[in-house]
Amino acid sequence: MKRAFDLALALFALLLFGVPLLLVALAVRLTSPGPALYWSERVGRHNRLFKMPKFRSMRIGTPAVATHLLQNPDAFLTPIGPFLRKTSLDELPQLWSILKGDMSFVGPRPALFNQDDLVALRTEAGVHELLPGLTGWAQVNGRDELPIPVKVELDAVYLERRSLSFDVYILWLTAMKVIRREGVSH
Repeated sequence: MKRAFDLALALFALLLFGVPLLLVALAVRLTSPGPALYWSERVGRHNRLFKMPKFRSMRIGTPAVATHLLQNPDAFLTPIGPFLRKTSLDELPQLWSILKGDMSFVGPRPALFNQDDLVALRTEAGVHELLPGLTGWAQVNGRDELPIPVKVELDAVYLERRSLSFDVYILWLTAMKVIRREGVSH
């Protein structure tokens, strides 16, 4: 049921956001050198690595670490990077990962390949059994501002409570946070 929901919603989102996707890709290309998409190596279900696309909001050559670990993250942002991040438009290409089956709309956000502490805690909590999500329970409860152990606790709550109705609730909360631009620190 969850996979069918993901596929139907992803196809609908592609129809709805098709033109904005093209416009954002063009804007990225026109405002900074390099490709429009950045393919980030992420940890998926069962700790399997996969490539996740995002619109590039950081300059070419930025270290592949979590943004909060950069000494001066703002120095690495492209001219439209802050806008893409605050509006979450940089996340739209992940519809591809949902269609492909590497991700779901709702689940724990996929860890970077080098976030060993996060991966270890999620594995210990059994969260690694879930498909990562475009959004998740931790995302709507603090997003970038949460310490890793708290994220994992919230991911474990999602593991226990997951259902289609809970997913719809999380998607609703996500939409409200995106509209209000809440919880984005970089």
